[in-house]
Amino acid sequence: MSLEVRLVAHTTEPARLVAAAAKLCYSASSVGDLYDGLDSEKIRHFLKLLRDAGHLSPFEHASFTYAIEGVSRVATHQLVRHRVASYSQQSQRYVTMGPPRCVVPPSIEGNAEAVEIFGSQAAEAHSAYERMIALGVPKEDARFILPHGWETSIIVTMNSRELRHFFALRLCRRAQWEIRSVARRMLELVFAMAPELFDASGPPCVSGGCTELNSCGSPFSSTEEVLGER
Repeated sequence: MSLEVRLVAHTTEPARLVAAAAKLCYSASSVGDLYDGLDSEKIRHFLKLLRDAGHLSPFEHASFTYAIEGVSRVATHQLVRHRVASYSQQSQRYVTMGPPRCVVPPSIEGNAEAVEIFGSQAAEAHSAYERMIALGVPKEDARFILPHGWETSIIVTMNSRELRHFFALRLCRRAQWEIRSVARRMLELVFAMAPELFDASGPPCVSGGCTELNSCGSPFSSTEEVLGER
């Protein structure tokens, strides 16, 4: 299975909600009046002011849920390090792992001999897994032999503040290739439906300057450029 990322749920009118929540902090008006007074241009302008001022707590009111499939456990180990989020992942403790399903890195895909080594080792590991289960070893113990690259599925929910932080770290050119692919697809989906919330999203070079100790030397100029990279 190839990587598949779907946006399966999100806050209704997320950009309007964030803008209204922020305006409530400074207004005596009712929430209903604040909502009614926000058109798309006002929302875009106000959200930019919030970002520039570093007033990001209102962004936490809007949440987005993704279904991610065909991703390796190498990538999900990186993903779950983002702690302001909710995760539900397919369990190797309860689900029997079928025929070998591993994500193959591009550096291996382009080398026929490396592909053969990778495939044979994955098949051998899975064969050992099946033999141990047949011997009565619990799945939760037999899984220890399976490769880190084994495919998995995961449901992820993040608010828009944490998503922007996630994109800042994982869309840098220096990030690992698979988590970058996941992050790019996640950004593509939310940028299409809530561009006001995710304008200038991506690594720090998009909106200012590089914060890496060792710069890649090739900064992005916009979110659109980040999304256009393949």
